[in-house]
Amino acid sequence: MSDGDFAAQIAEAAGKLLQEVRASQDWEPKALGKAGDHAANDLLCHAITTERPDDGLLSEERKCDGSRMAKSRVWIIDPVDGTREYGEARDDWAVHVALCIDGAPVLGAVALPDAGLLLRSDAAPALGPLNHPPRMVVSRTRPAAEAVAVAEAIGADLVPMGSAGAKAMAVVRGTADIYLHSGGQHEWDSAAPVAVALAAGLHCARLDGTPLIYNCDDTYVHDLLICRKELVSAVTGALVNSTTGNG
Repeated sequence: MSDGDFAAQIAEAAGKLLQEVRASQDWEPKALGKAGDHAANDLLCHAITTERPDDGLLSEERKCDGSRMAKSRVWIIDPVDGTREYGEARDDWAVHVALCIDGAPVLGAVALPDAGLLLRSDAAPALGPLNHPPRMVVSRTRPAAEAVAVAEAIGADLVPMGSAGAKAMAVVRGTADIYLHSGGQHEWDSAAPVAVALAAGLHCARLDGTPLIYNCDDTYVHDLLICRKELVSAVTGALVNSTTGNG
């Protein structure tokens, strides 16, 4: 089985398992989040360590033993991206499965189980026309000040949304044009979405334009921008003005 088919298969399987766990009883929200994370993580980690035993593995829900740092090929997974949305049975939570080679996110699968969607880098959809005005996805609960300032500067509409994967895939799918995140994440939050977004032809980088590099010893990613290439100059210009007080 190809890496692409494997990633898609296990992301979809984890999504179905998460739906089954949620439907299995009347859960208290925090308990559901823990149970879902645990079940999906077990499925994904077992599949990867069994089917790709020579590769490294980094998961939000698995203690890292450091062995991945010596590997060229490393799988980076997030069993449930958007635990709150998962518990609320919204459609903006995701399962992330990425393969990074020498730090580059070369392959990804992002399942949006409650939306009935599976997006993969080896079959990325063609980008449609830009939205007018542009649409920028932001956090449902805590929109970043930088994102709000940029949206105001370029005349973009704000679209509140849940998980990082759902936001990134909204740009891939064309329901949004910009995902600007400045509040910090970890590698598992963005590796798979960035792989899919890059394959679709989107701009994906740090806010200062430097590349996103994965399988680092410190998994913290300070910021990122996923957006249509046509809007990069406007977004970055507005971001500079907002941070220097000139806009």
